[in-house]
Amino acid sequence: MQIPILRLGQEYHSADLVELNDQLMTHTANPGLIRRDLLRIGEAKSALDAIPAETLADYCEAAAELFMHAELPCGEVMQGPAEYVESLSALTRLPHTLVRMNMGKIYAAMSEIRTVIGGLTRGIPLSIFDQGLASLSDLEVNFYPATSSLGVSLPSNAPAVNSLWLPALVMKIPVLLKPGREDPFTPLRIVQAMIQAGFPKEAFGYYPTTHEGGDTLLTSCGAGISFGSDVTVKKYAPFQTIQVHGTGRSKILIGEDFIENWEDYMEVLVTSISANGGRSCINTSAILVPSHRDEIAEALAARLAQIEPLARDDENALLCGFANPALAEGIDGMIAGLLDEPGARDVTAGYREGDRKVEAHGQTYLRPTLIACDDPDHALANTEFMFPFASIVEVPQEEMLERIGETLVVSALTEDKNWIQQLMLSPHIERLNIGPFPTNRVQWEQPHEGNLFEFLYRRRAIQGNVSC
Repeated sequence: MQIPILRLGQEYHSADLVELNDQLMTHTANPGLIRRDLLRIGEAKSALDAIPAETLADYCEAAAELFMHAELPCGEVMQGPAEYVESLSALTRLPHTLVRMNMGKIYAAMSEIRTVIGGLTRGIPLSIFDQGLASLSDLEVNFYPATSSLGVSLPSNAPAVNSLWLPALVMKIPVLLKPGREDPFTPLRIVQAMIQAGFPKEAFGYYPTTHEGGDTLLTSCGAGISFGSDVTVKKYAPFQTIQVHGTGRSKILIGEDFIENWEDYMEVLVTSISANGGRSCINTSAILVPSHRDEIAEALAARLAQIEPLARDDENALLCGFANPALAEGIDGMIAGLLDEPGARDVTAGYREGDRKVEAHGQTYLRPTLIACDDPDHALANTEFMFPFASIVEVPQEEMLERIGETLVVSALTEDKNWIQQLMLSPHIERLNIGPFPTNRVQWEQPHEGNLFEFLYRRRAIQGNVSC
């Protein structure tokens, strides 16, 4: 199979091909090609502008059904849902169960697109994208697009992150996509579903490319979104037009009023750490407790150690293999080296047979790991890896907010009103769950990370007779 470039909807075969495995190659876009296509981005914007936003929302809802159930073009072949699941699993090492779960999340985002956009705009009617004007509490407000294109550099670890760029099309902003190396299938399948549902094909660019090509896409589009590590965040920090979704370092904080009943929340802890194979930025990477650290650590480690590697097509599989075994070896070696420093203990080691890194079912796995840290400043107390990994540390409740640092999601198990107010005012927390909710819980009416509407649109002060 050869996957082509989509140059604003037109298939293009380049001379530069990258072999992903012995059955799959992608055509590769060079930076110059991306720049040339952006010279025609006005055509793509005009094609979207010609369609009412309500109609585009209808198209998105129809595309959800196609994405989930239809055979869709994938290079020279048609790919049904079962073929998509197997192909993506073979490249990413995600088990079939997790591919289907991610499919369900994308389907939900597409089918609930009105709810998603309503959450982003705080209820502004979709007509704002047609007219630029809406009435809010007898006040006329004007929003205008701050860009004519959105470039997105996608990862390979979690297919559902593709749901983050979907609303842009209903907001009438063309999208240019750089797929992750191990996941060329998900963004292409979404694009093909949206085109078949009625979106103008000119509104989509799909560019498998190099790191240089990815930089070009992000810096040349009027707005860009990138996913990556702390290195990626630092790389794009000087660019105000690029929004980076980096390491989440999501956390669970258990308050003094809940800690005595910690056993009641074991399912929340296990799910927060292990859901989606522990590969998401919204997975818990640290648990802060005011007391009972060792009791909680032992009980949690015993549960996590029960999650063992299974074959990719096993219906009970929860762990992901590593597409690059060297990455697993490097992570395992890093953890082992940091455990040599005093103040940290691998609690799960006492509940499993064998090593953290194992070869099984023709793949390399890292088994779930829970580290008990004596010092909240230990290197393993606030870090994140791409498998079920978390630390647990004992910190007085009044010191927790000073210790958490930048955190994508906090689930705070408490009913302490004063502490809840402090949590709500904390500048370090992107998303906040009050109560026993897993950190990976997503509500479509709430932004996942950042606000795409506020990123792509600007509000303008307006006076006079605006209804003429």
